[in-house]
Amino acid sequence: MNTGLNNKKVLVTGSTKGIGFQTALSFAKEGAEVFIHGRSDKAVDAAISEIKSILPNAKLGGVSADLAIEEGIQKLTKQIPELDVLVNNAGYFEPKPFFEIKREDWKKMYETNVLSGAELTQNYLQGMLKRNSGRIIFVSSESALNIPVEMVHYGMSKTAQLSIARGSAEVCKGTKVTVNSVLPGPTLSEGVEEFIEALAKEKGKSKEEMATDFIRENRPSSLVGRFAKPEEIANVIVFLASDLSSMINGSSVRADGGVYKSI
Repeated sequence: MNTGLNNKKVLVTGSTKGIGFQTALSFAKEGAEVFIHGRSDKAVDAAISEIKSILPNAKLGGVSADLAIEEGIQKLTKQIPELDVLVNNAGYFEPKPFFEIKREDWKKMYETNVLSGAELTQNYLQGMLKRNSGRIIFVSSESALNIPVEMVHYGMSKTAQLSIARGSAEVCKGTKVTVNSVLPGPTLSEGVEEFIEALAKEKGKSKEEMATDFIRENRPSSLVGRFAKPEEIANVIVFLASDLSSMINGSSVRADGGVYKSI
């Protein structure tokens, strides 16, 4: 199917690894001009080199910036003044018992996971509305609905993303611009793999056994019974960014393997 993404300018924040990297690679496969973002030049350059090794003719750019601070937002938007597609993926997770979450933890999680996407959306949405064309996608999580007891501050940030996405979609009423959210379930990104490997070593199990046990014990409602691969989430993001998704706006699209029990 024709996605209509050829030569579109696409920014995927937090795209040096995990879901972000696979999403950037998928856009590049569709012929888009993709901007890779990370916190350091080294990480950005490494991601660009890896994509080039797979797609030698990929159209790529890169920018390093800390999007949790205003200076980082300004640096990025100055280097990339206009976009056709913005994927707000930058963020992090951090297991921490509820009573050990400090004020600084709440603040860092909010500024990194929430405010980065909010400010970038404010910046790029205006141009999209003027051109009457564009897509903005927030990479949230099923944790926005199933707040994880082991990291309440993370769940808070993901719920807040849904509010921003739905609210900014209302601004697009009557236009061809859409704003949506994707809600992945447990996904084997690099950070999660490291977490699973550490647990496996601690319990004397293989990584595969630990991954299976984790889903069974911690996400027993999963219908697929496994972690998602980053590329499976990337497929949903690319679809929402394409011309094929024109009737989807203001939606929270679950790609959680059925973890969230809802109709």
